[in-house]
Amino acid sequence: MEKKVQILNYSIIRLCDKPELKETAAQWFHEKWGIPLEAYLESMDDCLKGANAVPQWYVALENSQIIGGMGVIENDFHDRKDLSPNVCAVYTEKHKRGQGVAGALLNFVCKDMKEKGIETLYLVTDLTSFYERYGWEFFCMVQGDGEPDMARMYIHKM
Repeated sequence: MEKKVQILNYSIIRLCDKPELKETAAQWFHEKWGIPLEAYLESMDDCLKGANAVPQWYVALENSQIIGGMGVIENDFHDRKDLSPNVCAVYTEKHKRGQGVAGALLNFVCKDMKEKGIETLYLVTDLTSFYERYGWEFFCMVQGDGEPDMARMYIHKM
């Protein structure tokens, strides 16, 4: 009986290490989340200035195509401004889900943030039982800006 083995062939890139990806990455995030393109470009410009640890942006590339990505920003559109910084815009292309891309990105981001002196990250999500696999813990409920329902806030301490 023949066994099939899925070979993962992607790289995780920090935008600050590959600034030429800025426009492509901003467009990709905009298409996934519907946040104005200009907001992503502005945040990515701040990232590329390198003046602060936050914001930061990350993508997973396979054959020069973005298959996943996330950012770290001060606040991911919620009422708890004291819970900062936030992992945001976590997304993996549908055909790549279940292959560990998001988990690899999360682990990479946590390590990178720790190296920048940030030891606690927060994340807002509607998902349950996904982030726990990667060391995140439910922290509290938060009110999203302009959202009628509360959302789950997770915490990760490195």
